Amino acid sequence: MPKRRKHPTHDPTHDPRPPTHDPSWAVETRPPRTARKSLMVVYRTCWAAFVSYLLLDLLAGLPMLGGWLLIAGALLGQLGAMSLARRDRGEEAPPLATAAPVAGRWSALNSPADRVPSHGTRAYGQSHAIDVVAESAARAPASATARPTVGWWPPARRNTDFPAFDAPVLAVADGVVVRAADGQRDHLSRNSYPAFLFLLVEGLLRDMRGPGRVIGNHLILDLGGGTYALYAHLRRGSLAVRPGERVRAGQPVARCGNSGNSSEPHLHFQLMDHPDPDVADGLPFRWHGVGVPAAKETFTVPEPPGRDDAAATETGRSVA
Repeated sequence: MPKRRKHPTHDPTHDPRPPTHDPSWAVETRPPRTARKSLMVVYRTCWAAFVSYLLLDLLAGLPMLGGWLLIAGALLGQLGAMSLARRDRGEEAPPLATAAPVAGRWSALNSPADRVPSHGTRAYGQSHAIDVVAESAARAPASATARPTVGWWPPARRNTDFPAFDAPVLAVADGVVVRAADGQRDHLSRNSYPAFLFLLVEGLLRDMRGPGRVIGNHLILDLGGGTYALYAHLRRGSLAVRPGERVRAGQPVARCGNSGNSSEPHLHFQLMDHPDPDVADGLPFRWHGVGVPAAKETFTVPEPPGRDDAAATETGRSVA
C-alpha cells in the first residue's frame, strides 16, 4: 500500500499563493482510484439494471436468477469500493488549519471529534466530515427563530423554519472553484421520527445515482497542495461563484440549503485529497478559534472582517 503523502503547512508571512506539490510527497494513486471508480460504476449500473429487470419481470416474467445475479454484482461492486476506501490514511496526517465555513452561533453533528469515520463510512471522502446546524437566526431569514427539535409531529417542516436555511457559507481559505452545482431543489425537512425511515430509503436511491444526488447542491474548492474543500446541501440557485473563479478566505460563496440526502437545512463540510468524491480520501481539519467541535457542541464564529489583505490573512489562511 503506498504511503500517505504529508500535508504542507503554510506561513502566512510567505508567498500567499497555493502551495505546490513536493516531489517527496508524490505517490502513484491512479490504480486504486481507477479501481474504486470502476467498482462504483459497476455498483450503480447493476442496481439500475436490477430495477429494469424487475419491471420487465412484472410484464413478461423473467428467471429469478438474473435478478439475484444483478443484486450480487451491485453488492460486490460496493463492497470492493469500500475495501479500497479503507486505505484512507487521513487520520495519520496533521489537521489542516482553515477558517470556519460559517459565522454566527452553530452546533455540530456527526463530528470527527467523536469518531472516524464521522458519518460511519469513508465513502465520498467523508471520513473526517462534519455537519453543522445554526442555533440562532442572526444570519438567517427573519421568519426563522430557534431550531426545531426532532419529534413525531409534524412529519416534515418548511425550510424557513430552520435558522440555518439561507445562512451564508464562507470560503475557508484562498482557493479556486473546481466544481459548482446548485440546480437541485431544496426539499422539506426529514427531521421527524416517521421521516427518518423515508430518509433512509431515499438515501439508498440517491446513492445509486451517484455522489451528486447524495451531496445535493455543492461546491468544491481547490485549496492547493492536493487539498479540496467540499460544501454540501447548499441552497438552490445560491452559488455566488463558478468553476475557475478564485476566492478569498471569508468570502461568501453560497448559502446553506436542504438539497440532497439531508434531514434538515445544514452545512456538510469536509476536506479531501481529490475533487471527485467517488475516489477521494478524507483529510482532518481544524478551524481557527474553534478547533473541531464535538457532536452537540455549540460554537460561535465572529463575522468575517473586511475584505482587505490583512483581514484575509487574519481570518485564517493556513493552507492557501
